[in-house]
Amino acid sequence: MFDRDFEWAELTRFAALPGPRATLGVVSGRRRQGKTFLLDAVTRASGGFMFTATETTEADALRQFGEALARYRQQPTPFRFAHWDEAVTELLRIADMGDPIVAVIDEFPFLAKASPALPSIIQRALDPAAQHTNTPVRLLLCGSALSFMGKLLAGNAPLRGRAGLELVVPTLDFRLAAEFWEITDPRTALLTHAIVGGTPAYRREFTQGDTPAGPEDFDAWVTRAVLNPARPLFREARYLLAEEPELHDTALYHSVLAAIAGGNAARGGIADFLGRKSTDLAHPLSVLQDVGMITHEADAFRRNRSAYRIAEPLIAFYHSVMRPAWGDLERPGRAPAVWHRAQSTFRSKVVGPHFEQVCREWARWHASAATHGGQVTRVASGTVNDPAAKTGHEVDVAVHGETDDSGRETLLAIGEAKWNDVMGKSHLERLQHIRALLTARGTATDVTRLQCYSGTGFTTELRHLAENDPAIQLIDPVRLYHGD
Repeated sequence: MFDRDFEWAELTRFAALPGPRATLGVVSGRRRQGKTFLLDAVTRASGGFMFTATETTEADALRQFGEALARYRQQPTPFRFAHWDEAVTELLRIADMGDPIVAVIDEFPFLAKASPALPSIIQRALDPAAQHTNTPVRLLLCGSALSFMGKLLAGNAPLRGRAGLELVVPTLDFRLAAEFWEITDPRTALLTHAIVGGTPAYRREFTQGDTPAGPEDFDAWVTRAVLNPARPLFREARYLLAEEPELHDTALYHSVLAAIAGGNAARGGIADFLGRKSTDLAHPLSVLQDVGMITHEADAFRRNRSAYRIAEPLIAFYHSVMRPAWGDLERPGRAPAVWHRAQSTFRSKVVGPHFEQVCREWARWHASAATHGGQVTRVASGTVNDPAAKTGHEVDVAVHGETDDSGRETLLAIGEAKWNDVMGKSHLERLQHIRALLTARGTATDVTRLQCYSGTGFTTELRHLAENDPAIQLIDPVRLYHGD
């Protein structure tokens, strides 16, 4: 088990909750994050019951459930449940010795799809009137369909207010991913993360432990582990959409993702890319956001502006690099040539935006208060209008926070991120100009810090300026992965 201490502690706490009544917990998260591994471990450790649902009919699901429960109870014949009322009632009686017992239903959305009344049945079984026949079962419902699981406890849903545990198993962040993949070179770690992100299964099950040995092995690793039609990662991006029950028109959703991967962050730009009206995209964009495929982030400086970004790096890589050359990639032996042609696209459409996102994550969660000159409250990107020049300036990292105990938010720092450029004095002067524009608007001050993020390095002149001015911060890959 790697870096799941918090999740394990919460699961074991829930499993051992005292009290004679049955208790509900919900575990969710994107696919391949290790949810089933955790639940199987806590079930084994506590001697509990685990049932993994399949996509089938209600009658077949009841039959499978009855057989599994009978095996657990060491019954000579399977239970024959006519409906889920009987099955849930029997399940909540398995802790007949009085000690808490864990009962896990994995892939719960499959059961609820075939039996829409199931959440209401569980709610009724947990009502005070029904608890006198229950035993201390710690029932855990788990699923990867984020849109469904998110609604399970929301609003007027039957199970709203019934759960004693709401656990989301996240992906590993960029630092933990490098540690998990055992990649010590920061540039190689970031390039790898730009393709596979922080999904644990992509190292073990999908590449069988095949990792880039270093900078010199990265290109070869991409062609043998990602662009190889015989390896599981090759089609994974396609399967991610096919596995989401909410995504019915996969062609449309792939097109929307391709538009965003191509650099169209606003709804209008996505609509133009697809040749559709902007209003036609409200539903698909909302669904993609609900299932965790994209994020919708507000502009740091303009309230009426926002940006859509792909949340899963592998999908961005697929649409930028793989999809345009899919015919060639399906033929064995073509991957090296395709990868050679795709280098500029990979740097501009995949690594560049991903590096900017990693810089924002570092600024929000890893940088110290001393780096920013205050306590961070939010980090975003944004656009600053320059009326005199009749243009707008993109700010990759805008750090807002508090400098004292007044609770008043201020702009602590602005930053520019360049993956493949050696940054120099001209980049600093650009940030100084943007700070002056923001100061004139009352958004920034003379002490708002200037941050240069580079994946390649900095000129001697810029390093000298930073050494003599703590308001100038230089962040390279080594600092991103190991510093604050």
